[in-house]
Amino acid sequence: MDDEGEPLSGGNGAAGFEVAWVREGVEVRRPLRNVVEVAFEEVMPVREFPSYRGQRHFPGLYWAATMLRHVGFESWLERDHAIAMDFDPCVVGFSSQPFWLFWTSAEGVRLSHAPDYFVRRADGAAVVVDCRPEGRRKPRDLAKFAGTRTACEAVGWDYRLVGEIDRVRVANLRWLAGFRHPRFGGAGMAEAVEAAFAVPGPLVGQAAQVGDPIRVLPVVFHLLWCGRLGTDLSRPLGDHSLVCRVEG
Repeated sequence: MDDEGEPLSGGNGAAGFEVAWVREGVEVRRPLRNVVEVAFEEVMPVREFPSYRGQRHFPGLYWAATMLRHVGFESWLERDHAIAMDFDPCVVGFSSQPFWLFWTSAEGVRLSHAPDYFVRRADGAAVVVDCRPEGRRKPRDLAKFAGTRTACEAVGWDYRLVGEIDRVRVANLRWLAGFRHPRFGGAGMAEAVEAAFAVPGPLVGQAAQVGDPIRVLPVVFHLLWCGRLGTDLSRPLGDHSLVCRVEG
């Protein structure tokens, strides 16, 4: 292990934290203040996503259209947030389990935590994300989340502790994510679909003006995923959902 860190202290700011991540298969460890420029959105996970009989979580891999690669998740909640980040046009990259954070609490207890995601936004800002339902946030977990927030604030990163996504919105995103791959772009058809929705209209009825809905609807869903078409995702997506072309 490449370890050039310094002893941790209970002091304020970045000085009390160290970060460990994987670079070319080797664990690298540095003081937090020295890693601000690291592209954590591109790193490999610092731990595996085990799968075994009887486990309570549902781990897996999610193929992110934003980066054209897989991202691991340890629960359906994490998967849903991966889908939401992949859908967000302001996100240009994200990774799961990006690093270990080490520090000592004010009580002298040694703590460590691997956040669920590191997100890079289009403006260059960094966001560290932890996913945990509100009813499952135990005191020890909250202490780690609070320490992680302190570390992020010390180096100018945003920190978010997120729970369940609105059930209607997440159902819509799960459906649209099924059409996120570029193969659903409908070569030669996308422009015709966008033109058809230049005037807002019902999803299926307007798609039928372009051609057989069986062929056209996957393109519509892909363009909704890409943000080239828009609809109200706070309502269940259905045949009569009002869809329109998004200008610009």
